[in-house]
Amino acid sequence: MQKNMGTTDRTLRTVAGVGLIGLAATTRGPLALASGTLAAVMLGTSAVGTCPAYLPFGIDTREEKR
Repeated sequence: MQKNMGTTDRTLRTVAGVGLIGLAATTRGPLALASGTLAAVMLGTSAVGTCPAYLPFGIDTREEKR
């Protein structure tokens, strides 16, 4: 897959993912499960640099387009 996430987008997702991990660690039940799942998705897409939800809409947040 082609990368479609810029540095700012990836940084914000990483920060939000870490925050959601904290929420998941301090709660129980469905909220903890949802927070943990969303954190995994956000950290995964940030690490890879590709957001599958951006693909159908042609969104590309990279600062430098190639």
